Amino acid sequence: MGAPPHALNPIDLLAAYASGIFPMAESIKDDDVFWVDPDYRGILPLHAFHLPRRLKRRLRQNPFRVTINSDFAGTMRACQAPTADRPESWINETILHAYTELHMMGHAHSIECYQDEELVGGLYGVSLAGAFFGESMFSRATDASKITLTYLVARLKHGGFSLLDCQFKTDHLAQFGVVEVPRGRYHTGLQTALEKPGNIYSLPEYISPEEVLQIIGQTS
Repeated sequence: MGAPPHALNPIDLLAAYASGIFPMAESIKDDDVFWVDPDYRGILPLHAFHLPRRLKRRLRQNPFRVTINSDFAGTMRACQAPTADRPESWINETILHAYTELHMMGHAHSIECYQDEELVGGLYGVSLAGAFFGESMFSRATDASKITLTYLVARLKHGGFSLLDCQFKTDHLAQFGVVEVPRGRYHTGLQTALEKPGNIYSLPEYISPEEVLQIIGQTS
């Protein structure tokens, strides 16, 4: 895949995350990006992750095969695709190319949900020391994106991460415990997270639902 006209340097992109900003595009058709440092940032405190009871029952049914980094490009493309709720994507080709490079460098990761052999849900984001910056998720089957988020939280908790940045608080994310924090508090927490190592591979590729529930502390 050739670089788009306004390519993002992956080293500069990591430096931007370390300083608390992230890129977005006006639309999928626009090659340019703009940088965002919100007044209030959505974060998911890993120690306070809430798994709704119905979703816990669904997770125990093991409805999907959940993987890590099995199809990063496919996950990004699925997140980029328009939906009824989001007809216009902010993930343009410049962003797609840059995060693919970060993935090849070991700093961008995807969690995928498969039903049979079909990719039906997933998310992707950037890891840097003890911080994980969630970028986008998609779902083509009931609960698929929610289950990928749950598996991500288990990996981050087990791997010693201290920050899960969700960018913005939404009604969808609020059910899991996402809160808004002011910019200054976010930057302080970010610097703390960057001083500690995190290992997204501390767990094996396959994790059973019961292992996930045990790690996130939702065993009751």
